[in-house]
Amino acid sequence: MTRILHRSIGGRLPAAVAGQGVFITDKDGRSYIDGSGGAAVSCLGHGHPEVMAAMRAQMDRIAYAHTSFFTTDVAEELAERLVGLAPEGLDYVYLVSGGSEAVEAAMKMARQYFVEIGQPQRRHFIARRQSYHGNTLGALAAGGNAWRRAQFQPILPETHHVSPCYAYRDQKDGETPEAYAARLADELEAKILELGAEEVIAFVAEPVVGATLGAVGPVADYFARIRRICDKYGVLLILDEVMCGMGRTGTMFACEQEGISPDLVTIAKGLGGGYQPIGAVLLSEKIYRAFAEGSGLFQHGHTYICHPMAAAAANKVVELISQPQMLENVRLMGERLQAGLDARLGQHPHVGDIRGRGLFRGIEIVADKETKAPFDPALKMHARIKKEAMARGLMSYPMGGTIDGRLGDHVLLAPPYIITPEEIDQIVERIGGAIDAAVKG
Repeated sequence: MTRILHRSIGGRLPAAVAGQGVFITDKDGRSYIDGSGGAAVSCLGHGHPEVMAAMRAQMDRIAYAHTSFFTTDVAEELAERLVGLAPEGLDYVYLVSGGSEAVEAAMKMARQYFVEIGQPQRRHFIARRQSYHGNTLGALAAGGNAWRRAQFQPILPETHHVSPCYAYRDQKDGETPEAYAARLADELEAKILELGAEEVIAFVAEPVVGATLGAVGPVADYFARIRRICDKYGVLLILDEVMCGMGRTGTMFACEQEGISPDLVTIAKGLGGGYQPIGAVLLSEKIYRAFAEGSGLFQHGHTYICHPMAAAAANKVVELISQPQMLENVRLMGERLQAGLDARLGQHPHVGDIRGRGLFRGIEIVADKETKAPFDPALKMHARIKKEAMARGLMSYPMGGTIDGRLGDHVLLAPPYIITPEEIDQIVERIGGAIDAAVKG
């Protein structure tokens, strides 16, 4: 019997008792390759000695100090490190305890910015359908997954959504990537004008969409066009890199590959590597100055912001993952993972698309490869794949509702950055076997 309200009630979860490197061991002695990093969290694997040592050292100094009374050296050091690695123009950091908190804080920063500069009429956020930005009310409202939003819709703040950049399903026959990117950018501009450009606060997007679409990246110059449209109308650009950032796609920030800088960017998951709960918002100088020269405060806060233990863990994690050899391994192992998946599943009758960047790869499952028709949602194909993968000693991250929140299935793979070629090959073998068994089942 459990006294925990688990995510799903009635099932029996194995109890994790140990973790080392890319493996987790359960109470029964079974070992699992952490092929998804939990939820793209465990970027350095489990039991990393340097991270553990940094946490112990911080505990010996001070474990907690409330930010209304003190700052700490370790939090200041983490902020300096992040700014030094961030895209140009992101000069300040707000430390929180996770991704949802980071998105919520970014949305409030964006709103307060316009209040501070004398544009309090701005009230609208625009995001994309089939996005995921977290489970607090503001973040959930920004997210565009219909199933996640449905029962909470009456209490969600008003938000607006445009199409995702989802080339596998939405790029038209004969349409070039550049034309597709232009069409999507035009849709955003039309939505801004429909709402009234002077009333729009921000556009929110994941550079590479994670949980709801399965490692779907942009095409051509999509984000460059988005940046120009936001600038044209004085709309802030908030990029959510909670899942795809911190080295996951092969660069420290995923937006580096798009050649743009946002006004605000959110990070979490890989920031702490699972060693402590932590997230952050990086903000531009102009937003910071509006606060500093206006009210002199950010009207927001949580008890555990800038937590010293979390900052100590994250500081060491970021130091390690930002090393050139670590990011190079992400790129090389990502290429090996893509090649292995292509070889094993590229011609599979129930695999429609294999995509992603770095160690962030998605496999879209279909009932018919030619028509791209999805499986009946009642079959819960994603749940079958997860079960079969666990039976083979592999943690993966399958999800349903890929297409519209109800239809479609995909599997997300996001292993630790320390993974070896041999372990990549084991992931390919095990996920291939799991998909084979699930679709036959």
